[in-house]
Amino acid sequence: MKFFHSLEALVDLLENTNRSVFLTGKAGTGKTTFLTNFIQKTRKKHIVVASTGIAAINAGGVTIHSMFGMPLRTFVPTTEYVDRNVAINIKDLYTHFKYRKDKLKLLREIELMIVDEVSMLRADLLDMLDHALRHIRRNQLSFGGVQLLLIGDLYQLPPVVREDSERILSKFYPSPFFFSAKALQEVPLLTVELTKVYRQQDEAFLEILNAVRDADVSRLDLKKLNQRYQPDFEPQGEAYIHLCSHNRIADAINQKKLKELVGRTQIYKASVVGNFNENQYPTDEVLELKVGAQVMFIRNDTSPEKKFYNGKLAAISYADGEVLKAVLEDSQEEITITKEIWEQKKYFLDADQNVQEEILGSYEQFPIRLAWAVTIHKSQGLTFDRVIIDAGKSFVSGQVYVALSRCRTLEGIILRSKITPEVIFSDPRIEHFQQSTHANDVLNQILEREKYDYALHKVQMRLDTAWLKDALVNWKASAFSTKALDHDKVGKLSHIFKIESEKLFAISEKFKKIIQQKAKSFIEGSIQWSDIEEKCKGGVAFFYKNVTEQFLLPLKDFYAETKGVKGMKAYNESVKIFLDDLEEYIDRLKASKLLDLPLFDRDQEIDTSSKIAKKPTHIITFQLFEEGKTPGEIAKERGLVVSTVYGHLAKMAEVGLVDITRIIDAKKIQTFEIQYQKEIFDHLTEWKKSLPEEFEFYEIRILWNHFNYRYGKSPEVESEEK
Repeated sequence: MKFFHSLEALVDLLENTNRSVFLTGKAGTGKTTFLTNFIQKTRKKHIVVASTGIAAINAGGVTIHSMFGMPLRTFVPTTEYVDRNVAINIKDLYTHFKYRKDKLKLLREIELMIVDEVSMLRADLLDMLDHALRHIRRNQLSFGGVQLLLIGDLYQLPPVVREDSERILSKFYPSPFFFSAKALQEVPLLTVELTKVYRQQDEAFLEILNAVRDADVSRLDLKKLNQRYQPDFEPQGEAYIHLCSHNRIADAINQKKLKELVGRTQIYKASVVGNFNENQYPTDEVLELKVGAQVMFIRNDTSPEKKFYNGKLAAISYADGEVLKAVLEDSQEEITITKEIWEQKKYFLDADQNVQEEILGSYEQFPIRLAWAVTIHKSQGLTFDRVIIDAGKSFVSGQVYVALSRCRTLEGIILRSKITPEVIFSDPRIEHFQQSTHANDVLNQILEREKYDYALHKVQMRLDTAWLKDALVNWKASAFSTKALDHDKVGKLSHIFKIESEKLFAISEKFKKIIQQKAKSFIEGSIQWSDIEEKCKGGVAFFYKNVTEQFLLPLKDFYAETKGVKGMKAYNESVKIFLDDLEEYIDRLKASKLLDLPLFDRDQEIDTSSKIAKKPTHIITFQLFEEGKTPGEIAKERGLVVSTVYGHLAKMAEVGLVDITRIIDAKKIQTFEIQYQKEIFDHLTEWKKSLPEEFEFYEIRILWNHFNYRYGKSPEVESEEK
């Protein structure tokens, strides 16, 4: 494999193509540094996820399970029946895909998903991610068309697979590693390997580490490595850290060492604010410390002095109240340790449809932990100057390499047991995968070949209207199942929608073919890129105008008649979803670009009045009255009392719109008019006294309002009724 020197080529590839990348590299090659820098600079809408809570917090992201609501179950990619006590299948999985509107919007907008520590991600979880994104984005491309940046080292810690899960997973996956996911078989994944090691400088030690990593026993100088074997070694003065295979071993060593120290134990409790998952605490919620305790920093020093780093050892020199000091290993400099804050976050879309972060909670604690011992798992990503390693039979694939590669030098390693060929092993499937997808030396060629296709593909996806079909089916089903709706009107509207959606889909498919032909002509040199730009501008304008005028505005008008109407809550929720989808589509068109060229002409923007005013309830009543319904029928349909319906009609009588002969007989109308011409009263009760006993209050109110309008008078009407 060729060395990979230019990170700029990788950034350009990620920014200007849709290629998914597996970024890997030996321990200490700067994968985490690349991630930190990239997420600060990328222009793509992105999220960062990881399979474990600690990995997510360290990467500045969220867990896959919290982002997508994944079940904590083994998944098998089949529609055939499986015992739900053992695993879930595709059908079972889809029952978990119930997302809030804001989550749907967010995941439909993202262009790039970054998965950190992917070596620990199982194939079945990656396939669950694929199904979720296809469903959410209504796009049957792998991962719903989202680009992936997967970061990790497959030669380090493997995925955790219980024995019962392994039995069923092995029937569907050739390995538990992420690259065996079914979804990736359709993705032309590129492996990019960082090759410059920053942690170790000694070439002889690097040669040993590389041989262990590659499980090349013939190249491994076991004799030189086992010169570090000192089974009875006990640290004298200098700080060493034990690297253990299990938590219980590390905890036992730390507690034993702490008890051996004289002096009073000081307790430091973390401050947790808001929502912060307990299983994602970066260090102990309650730190028990004494003067002399060996601790390890779990964060880099962000101050200009940079006095410590993630993995730096120190000894507590002062512990009293909230004041904590420590002497740094090697330099013997005493520093005051201050508390650090970790944040639990979630992603959301702002008003401009940009992906932003919202802080859900925070965890404040001193950035240290007891460090006479730590597990191999927790040491991943850390750097030490002196370590004690017991590479016993309990070590699994990758653990020997992780343990050895934590140390800067061979001289800093103490082996409690000898390294034997039996504990040096690797998985040939990893090597086969990485060699078959290796792309260090072809990134620039791929970039030049694909950046134009990618830019055009983004435009095509923005214009695509295939999603309209399902949206229409859902709206139509909800409308026809709502008894209170005018089904004749629904039928006419849905028929128009069907014809227009089919026409738009056919045009969008034709547009894709035309663009592909023009792209080919551009590559051949027969047309200018500006020709493609003009075609794309025309496409955006066409779909914007047609979707707005043929779908959004008619549906808004129809929604105005039902919004807030009693008995239509379920229907109104379904139509609101449809409207939101239409507005999302239109917003994406307005934001569309070809490379850096905006494609939407703001002068062509149509006023769609983003908020629909709730139609007054008396207007809805009057519309039903105009359709020929009686007050009693209206009251029954709308769930109102009859007196309220008459009150609505009285209000419409104020403006002369009610045919009063449909409500009140001619003799009563004549009697009231004669009285009205004689004398006008100020209150309903006075009118009641002046009229024959058979007059009802609601009749008086309607007649009074009617004749006020007719004779050009507008006295205030008292709302009194008996």
